[in-house]
Amino acid sequence: MDLISQEQSLQNMPMDDGERVRLWRDPRFDALECINATFHRHEYARHTHDSYVVGIVEIGCETYFCRGAQHFAGPGDFCLVNPEEVHDGAPHGGGYTYRMVYPSIPFLSEIAEDVFDTPCHAPPMFLKPQVHDPELAWEYLAAHKALEESGDVLERDQRMILVLGKLLTRHAGVPALRPVGREPTAIAVARDFIDANFGDEIGLDTLAGLTSLSRHHFIRAFKREVGLTPHSYVTDRRIRQARRLLANGTPPAEAAAQCGFCDQSHLNRAFKARVGTTPGAFARG
Repeated sequence: MDLISQEQSLQNMPMDDGERVRLWRDPRFDALECINATFHRHEYARHTHDSYVVGIVEIGCETYFCRGAQHFAGPGDFCLVNPEEVHDGAPHGGGYTYRMVYPSIPFLSEIAEDVFDTPCHAPPMFLKPQVHDPELAWEYLAAHKALEESGDVLERDQRMILVLGKLLTRHAGVPALRPVGREPTAIAVARDFIDANFGDEIGLDTLAGLTSLSRHHFIRAFKREVGLTPHSYVTDRRIRQARRLLANGTPPAEAAAQCGFCDQSHLNRAFKARVGTTPGAFARG
């Protein structure tokens, strides 16, 4: 059986009314294929990938064959397929909406090395093709939506790195996370960099590189030292500066641009969540 990409498995697929597919690639994660789709009738033929299949069913139920058995996945369930495992997929009942990513072996191995701080001599493998983990499914949903919708690079990096790390820890039979030690000097360097550059785009690779920590370890160490994740800290610094600018008469759209927000609506959401009112109301008050 040929190894194919998810894009190839969707080619020449007739779409019924109400069915939709959005597929894109994220270059920051080794050209990670991502899909958000709704199917009522479409059935995937049995096939394999040279990547992993990782995702959740948001609504409805998907049934799929994997490892010699038929599985039925609904909300709160993860579908986890290792490279080269034969699988298919079809609606069960009225159909389903799902969100998947297809991490390459090098990318997920890199995450495993980040999480466990040890060389990955063999690719990590998920123990079961389906697991019920509602709490982590919600985290995955937020991470996937960030990949699709958010223009904030640090938010996308942080959410996906953390959720994949937790999946490996809980469902790939790898060791538990090692405790995070104190890293005051390294985190101070990253914090100073953020304070000086919060108006610019800041990626997780940049911050972790400044501290010589793995990305996953850096996120956890930063939260232990500061009380906020790196993305939350950057957003906090941007909001503090936006308040100053708005109080001095800077229009909200200009304040958003100066503070590093993607656009004014991005500023509005973050500002209201932390200040309790919109930037416009704050400026008028």
